Amino acid sequence: MSGTALYDAIGPRGHRRILLGSVLGGLLIAAIVAVVLLRLANNGQLEAERWEVLTNEAVQRRLFVDGLVATLKAAGVAILLSLVVGALLAIGRISRYAWFRGLVAAWVEFFRGLPLLLMIFFLFLGGPQLGVDIPVFWALVLGLTLYNSAVIAEIFRAGILSLPKGQTEAAYAVGLRRVQTLRIVLLPQAIRLMLPALVSQVVTLLKDTALGFVIGYPELLRTGREVIEFVGGPYSLPIYVEMAVIYIVVNATLSWFARWLDRRTARRYGKTVEMSVADEAA
Repeated sequence: MSGTALYDAIGPRGHRRILLGSVLGGLLIAAIVAVVLLRLANNGQLEAERWEVLTNEAVQRRLFVDGLVATLKAAGVAILLSLVVGALLAIGRISRYAWFRGLVAAWVEFFRGLPLLLMIFFLFLGGPQLGVDIPVFWALVLGLTLYNSAVIAEIFRAGILSLPKGQTEAAYAVGLRRVQTLRIVLLPQAIRLMLPALVSQVVTLLKDTALGFVIGYPELLRTGREVIEFVGGPYSLPIYVEMAVIYIVVNATLSWFARWLDRRTARRYGKTVEMSVADEAA
């Protein structure tokens, strides 16, 4: 069936309208940016003296060495734990035993439905009330893990269920057990199919580390705020702009890595899985 069978191809008039809309949209965005810059300039926010704070070695050391490293440390541990726990929960969600599926489903829905900030507060403030002293770092990491593992579990489950049933039947036919089928055949394919959704969730997790601000974890946002309190309010805009750029660069790097990984696995994926199944059967 032709790709245009369900809709009409765009004609010359349609192309002109799209071009006109793009030009008008671009002009509108440029006008908004110009107005914002003009207001900032009138308020003295674009003076060179204010932005020279970004060349201060102590400021950059606090932002990059202290704030960014703390953010990446919490995010890295939380991402690893969320992926592992999420994969295990996804396997539980497709278990053959209905009672076990129900328990896992209740766990996933419970933690997916709770606000992340509430979980972080509960771990940090409620832990000592229960006789468990949870450090600030682990209160943030465990809160991120409980929430994001539940979301990632659903992403994995959707990926597994989207695979053709013939994949499972073929694995059973060559002698693989259920756990081997999940580990060797289904999960690798589901991860690749769900890679864009996984990357989106990882980016969200990285940004959510900023919630550590409320419990005193020295991540990038809190460190930047402490820098502003030290250097003075007039320098707040340059510091906030730099923090925004740091977040954008880190998240863009994650997205680039995901695209690179997708291209790399696309060239080798089918062969790798086929060989793995054959080797395990042997």
